[in-house]
Amino acid sequence: MPILVSDTSVLIDLERGDLLEDLFRLPFEFAVPDLLFVRELAGDLGDRLTALGLRVEELSPAELTRATTVRRQRAHLSTPDTFAFAIAEARQWTLLTGDGGLRELATSVGLEMHGVLWIFDQLADGNHLGFDRLHAALTTISAHPRCRLPATEVRRRLNRFRT
Repeated sequence: MPILVSDTSVLIDLERGDLLEDLFRLPFEFAVPDLLFVRELAGDLGDRLTALGLRVEELSPAELTRATTVRRQRAHLSTPDTFAFAIAEARQWTLLTGDGGLRELATSVGLEMHGVLWIFDQLADGNHLGFDRLHAALTTISAHPRCRLPATEVRRRLNRFRT
């Protein structure tokens, strides 16, 4: 089963849309680096995610070196984000991120990467959820003040999910 390494923003967005349980019904495994988990997810949300099947992965020494190098070269990326990148790159897993800088880095090295809207497509295309639920979830996520999803793509999906 393909493994997708997520940053925090994707998981938070999906929690806002009440889609976490649905996420783990997709035909993928989901993972985060241990540092990201401890710093950003530990507590009730982290417990919920691990109960659903989230894998918490420790970086190898080589992955840690790569994460440190990337952090020095790209100071705008957070340490947890560089850890997610290093695991995905080294293990040839897909990266899930909403962070523009992390997306740019993944693209520059040819690393497969997707975001929240791709997850919506997977849920819709696999008939995992009805369009009414997807529409409601995306409306909730996109209305949040911290939402960074591209407005054009959000509108396109909302039109697709309109029932």
